Amino acid sequence: MTRQPAVAGQFYPGDAKTLTAMVDSMLSSAEVPEVSGTLVGIQVPHAGYPFSGPTAAHAFKLLQGVDSVTVVILGTSHRVMLDKAAVYARGSWHTPLGDVAVDEALAKEILAQDEFLAGMPGAHAQEHSIEVEVPFLQRVLGSLKIVPIMLLQPTFEQCERVGKAIAAAAKGKKVVLLASSDLYHGESYDEANRVDSVSVGLMAKFDPQAFHAALERDEAQACGGNAITALMVAARQMGADNAVVLAQTNSNDVTGERGGYCVGYSAVAFVARDMTETSDVSDRVPSDDLTEREQKGLLRIARSTLESYIRSGKVPEAKPPTPRLSEKRGAFVSLHERGGLRGCIGYVEAVKPLYQAVREMAVAASTEDPRFPPVKVEELDKIDIEITVLSPLRPLPSPDSIIVGKHGLVIRKGFHSGLLLPQVPVEQGWDREQFLTHICLKAGLPPGSYEDKDAQLFTFTGQVFGEKELGRQQ
Repeated sequence: MTRQPAVAGQFYPGDAKTLTAMVDSMLSSAEVPEVSGTLVGIQVPHAGYPFSGPTAAHAFKLLQGVDSVTVVILGTSHRVMLDKAAVYARGSWHTPLGDVAVDEALAKEILAQDEFLAGMPGAHAQEHSIEVEVPFLQRVLGSLKIVPIMLLQPTFEQCERVGKAIAAAAKGKKVVLLASSDLYHGESYDEANRVDSVSVGLMAKFDPQAFHAALERDEAQACGGNAITALMVAARQMGADNAVVLAQTNSNDVTGERGGYCVGYSAVAFVARDMTETSDVSDRVPSDDLTEREQKGLLRIARSTLESYIRSGKVPEAKPPTPRLSEKRGAFVSLHERGGLRGCIGYVEAVKPLYQAVREMAVAASTEDPRFPPVKVEELDKIDIEITVLSPLRPLPSPDSIIVGKHGLVIRKGFHSGLLLPQVPVEQGWDREQFLTHICLKAGLPPGSYEDKDAQLFTFTGQVFGEKELGRQQ
């Protein structure tokens, strides 16, 4: 079974000589910044080559010289309705540069991982989003196979399932990921620059759930946004810890016109630092730590909120001392009285600007923790505040990678979920196995449930600081 090209002669030249010359010229002109570590995946646009090809070349150039690799290509459907991820699982794809075989063994393994993925070769027949990437791959890779996977409008959970299926099947194999997507589509050059800056900025932060949520709120735009989300999930599972923006432009920039229809393009690399740098996958994450000034600022907001609300029932206004405290982060506020816990509530997910989350949780910890009665005015002088600022949740590659005292845990299974902060196992004297047992119990699940196929484990780090160390901030 050989898929014939649908857009040769339209999106890219239909004869081999012209196509080769065009692709090679774009690759030669692309200036790529130095990217250290192992390339796990790339995001590239999929418009006509004269428009998006120079941008795409920045990412494809990173693959030059790689040999004997399978590229899992994630694209979006512009032609057919889909309620599953459509995998092209056998045969080959033909372009003017020749045939590229499908990695049938890997495709079969991916399909076996999750029923949301289905063998649907017919869905690919007229679609351009994956096809336009293949000639570039043929020019930069010495020997390759592909696994094309197409999505339409999946939920984040479904994107996550696709990403995890790819990562599980790719384990131990030479695989590179590719997500095909353009960005803004519309009539405003200025709006294109504004929206694309948001979209590319979210890719650079490498948080698939935040990226997908921004797409759903129309804060970001990407016609292949779900492909990007699934790639980021898979890349995280495969050890990537950094996203590098290689290029960003749009069709108005290419034509030199300002006005008329405008489509945004980007090229992003997803990279894993060399394994020799650290032995733990979940530890290879850029630092999210706050400065001492920022820590004191959050404690000041928490203290003033607690005092005002308990005394008057009013929540005072607050201003973050630095822009970073306006970024959305998960956070917990813990209250202690004479060494004992007096209340603890927080946001696991990054749903609010950090300073607002701390302000709200200071109130909640003092009045809404069901384990304790509301705090009284006479207790205020005896209470000290502790704040835990969370990193983004990241899928746990293996229970063996948990570092007790550094990593917090979240488990999700069906309607059950539970969270334990990094400091909890240290306070309780638990080892790794006990930590895993208690995260199950916290979620109302039997011990050992974390090993169930439908259980999801996430890890996060928490920066813990409080008034005991930094003093009461007024």
